[in-house]
Amino acid sequence: MGLLDGKVAIVTGAGRGIGRAEAMLLAAEGAKVVVNDLGVELDGSGRDQSVAQKVADEIMAAGGDAVSNQESVSDHEAARLIVEQAISSFGRLDIVVNNAGITRDKMVYNMEEAMFDAVVAVHMKGTFNLGKWACRYFREKGEGGRIINTTSAAGLVGNVGQTNYGAAKAGIAAMTLIWAREMGKYSVTVNAIAPAARTRMTLAAFGDLTPEEGEFDAMAPENVAPLVAYLASAAAAEVTGQVIGVSAGDIEIFEPWKPIKSISKEGRWTVAELTEKMKEIV
Repeated sequence: MGLLDGKVAIVTGAGRGIGRAEAMLLAAEGAKVVVNDLGVELDGSGRDQSVAQKVADEIMAAGGDAVSNQESVSDHEAARLIVEQAISSFGRLDIVVNNAGITRDKMVYNMEEAMFDAVVAVHMKGTFNLGKWACRYFREKGEGGRIINTTSAAGLVGNVGQTNYGAAKAGIAAMTLIWAREMGKYSVTVNAIAPAARTRMTLAAFGDLTPEEGEFDAMAPENVAPLVAYLASAAAAEVTGQVIGVSAGDIEIFEPWKPIKSISKEGRWTVAELTEKMKEIV
């Protein structure tokens, strides 16, 4: 018996890295999985349908149940088709893991408009697109659901050269908090993870982070998947509106955009007063 027996999940960007590890573990825990991936390069170019199909085949070979999907989450109507494939293939939908993403890094003064638009389209708009159609289904079905979004430290604390990526990831964290409030009355939980693991993105940024033989692989994508499986399960029915960091064996709860210091007075501040008092909190 698995933790997710009888459940149906969609995992986007599931052809490689973190998404693949998530799809494989959800399937191992009993979920039927729609493996969504366009098979694109890191910057979003190209397309390879075999990438998603290979993971679906791996799940089937291991005794699970999966189908591949090559729709683009950045396309509003295509995202609806992903939800429809889950329902037509397996009869229902219970879990959505928004993981798909690309990067096109540049310093802000060198970033082209198209680079900004492309990254936001996949990460933030893609999360919205699939989240919208899933939430509509969950509300109409009335049997609850789980949404696990993927944010990043780049959006929560910032990262040089990633205006587009960081802005998108911050937006995903905000959507997570909003959806948790909107969907709570329908027994739908919405959480976000902020993972740190070896992916094509980290390889491009930091190089090979593979450990020495025999050492714990702190950057293995498989380290992220257990948290996602937990959040997708009945065990996490009361966990919602959380932004959770996961790296190696470390789990952290983030509290985005909460005040940490303050000053106050009766009435309006003057510029002279602020010139003096702001030193206390900045």
